[in-house]
Amino acid sequence: MQIAAKVDYGVRAMLTLATADRPLTTEEIATLQGLPSRFLGAIMTDLRRAELVASQRGVSGGYRLARPASTILLAEIMRALDGPLAGVRGERPEKVVYEGAASSLQDVWVAARAALRMVLDHVTLEQVATGKLPKAVTDFTKDPQAWITIR
Repeated sequence: MQIAAKVDYGVRAMLTLATADRPLTTEEIATLQGLPSRFLGAIMTDLRRAELVASQRGVSGGYRLARPASTILLAEIMRALDGPLAGVRGERPEKVVYEGAASSLQDVWVAARAALRMVLDHVTLEQVATGKLPKAVTDFTKDPQAWITIR
């Protein structure tokens, strides 16, 4: 799984908003997270369209979360910025069909998507911001093999 810069920056921006006590401008978020302001502006527009953030005009304007951090899932942010969690050549895993020796490959792709959902559809911004991750996530990170890059 490759996490695009757009998703990484968007999640970091949302986490910054989750811990802020007031609306923040794109420039403030970019400075706090060390992100490129122009790129972040486009990301915030996508998040606003997805109704994950709301914008406020005026002197005390900026962005804020559109709903409580405890109700916003990481998967929602990822889908808003990058589309479905798992795709095969631009198709959803349940839509691809293989024959012969590859006939069971669809099951593997569907299982991989389900594994992603097991984590990303159950972790909220609040949990990440507070460091109180669900046990299912921390169980994965306790496995030493999870930290090893395999090439």
